[in-house]
Amino acid sequence: MSTTHQRYYVPHDSGWPIFGAVALLLVGYGAASWVTQAGKPEGGNGVYIFWAGIALLVVMLFGWFGTVIRESTSGLYSDQLDRSFRQCMAWFIFSEVMFFLAFFGALFYARVIAVPWLGGAGNNAMTGELLWPQFDAVWPVLKTPGGTETQPMPWSGIPLINTLILLASSVTLQVAHTAIELGNRARLKIFLGLTIVLGAVFLGFQVYEYVLAYRDLGLRLDSGIYGNTFFLLTGFHGLHVTIGAILLLVIWLRIVIKDHFTADKHFGFQAAAWYWHFVDVVWLNLFIFVYVL
Repeated sequence: MSTTHQRYYVPHDSGWPIFGAVALLLVGYGAASWVTQAGKPEGGNGVYIFWAGIALLVVMLFGWFGTVIRESTSGLYSDQLDRSFRQCMAWFIFSEVMFFLAFFGALFYARVIAVPWLGGAGNNAMTGELLWPQFDAVWPVLKTPGGTETQPMPWSGIPLINTLILLASSVTLQVAHTAIELGNRARLKIFLGLTIVLGAVFLGFQVYEYVLAYRDLGLRLDSGIYGNTFFLLTGFHGLHVTIGAILLLVIWLRIVIKDHFTADKHFGFQAAAWYWHFVDVVWLNLFIFVYVL
């Protein structure tokens, strides 16, 4: 083995982590100020701080990932460093699994423990009667103690269509993955681009679903535990679909414009593909536990 493959490249000092930390600070502070000052006559500058943080975060991402891409295409990375990247991506996806498990755990607690408890299950008959008389211990909870009523989101229609769209996107992405391993650049560009389009269509349908929820079903964030868990789970999943689509778009642009990646060296593509398949698996669980059951 040559010394090139034995060398572990250590990058030079970089200021991009500081940029990222400042950007996240501005985003967090701006978002908090934006929410707390919403509706007040004096307004506030939270919205401007938030978008300034987003802009700085975008600059950081372009600069930092651009540095990594230049280092990779210059042949500075060894096989050992490639394995380090794979381990980092695997641990990142594991952290995302834990992130969604926390939300699914909250849903489980509400449905299996809290709702029956309020209905007087077990030895809680008197407690349930005191806290919420006439409570109907059935999921979804369609009425809050304050009298706000909503309707459940049916699993047929848009949720089912979106499920089929994401399943199809996993197939098209796998075809693109096979194409890059076989060196078929034309098929790679077509099916990777089709995957991005399917992701955009999914997001469009989800936005329309939210419009229907607010307009026709009375399903809002203030609609009690059902509305909270519905928008929390589906909203964060939509955010992850957006991130995944951006990752795939960047990979597609690198392939089309710069002719990056080869049949042997394409971990950037693989990392984005891993993330997208993870997002698809999360949606299947969401479809079952949020919409169907």
